[in-house]
Amino acid sequence: MEKTVEQKLEALWALQSIHTKIDKILQVRGELPIEVADLEDEIAGLETRLGKIRDDLDGLEDAIVNRKNMIKDSQEAINKYESQLNEVKNNREYEAISKEIEIQGLEIKLCEKRIREHEFEIKNKTDSYDKTQEDLDFSKKELEEKQKELKAITAETQKDEEALQKKVQSAEKKNDSRLLKTYYKLRNSYRNGLAVVSIERESCSGCHNKIPPQTQLEIRQRKKIIVCEHCGRILVDEEMTEN
Repeated sequence: MEKTVEQKLEALWALQSIHTKIDKILQVRGELPIEVADLEDEIAGLETRLGKIRDDLDGLEDAIVNRKNMIKDSQEAINKYESQLNEVKNNREYEAISKEIEIQGLEIKLCEKRIREHEFEIKNKTDSYDKTQEDLDFSKKELEEKQKELKAITAETQKDEEALQKKVQSAEKKNDSRLLKTYYKLRNSYRNGLAVVSIERESCSGCHNKIPPQTQLEIRQRKKIIVCEHCGRILVDEEMTEN
């Protein structure tokens, strides 16, 4: 049997009333769930940063080892070339070997310069690592405290919330599917979750804009679904909200 408009409005208001009670429970928890989620994201970011710095430090250490090996190779080459100088037979050979010694010497200086740069970078990255680790330890401690606080508040209200959620499921079944879709669309559009509101002082209690007298009369007659022309919320009369 098709429900009357009045019955549909009553079912919608009953659902809104349950959701409002749930919203009040969530308000008691305040911003804690968001703060916990933000801290978890922050910790994940800091851990990623630490991993990146560790990889960079490993790369710099490897680069220093490679440069030291290159210095060793160049020094061995210089020793070999210097021993050959005693055996040269003409100026052209002497100049060629001397040039090789000079090149290897420049290579050693370049490697020593790169090693100093890498060591300076290691110092900076180590400082950054220590600071990031400090931030991570602080955030983890703060998260632990927030989680304890949230757990305590949730424990106090969980039973009530679970009972209300069951009522929501029951109330949804009593609602028209098309209206239910509109209801949730409206509910998700407003931060306070109010999709169905009453007349208060001749105004919409959702947006507080005045409702024309003729519209107020039509709302009280409960013969059709009427929405606020300003905010789009579904309107019911004061008497329905008192039941």
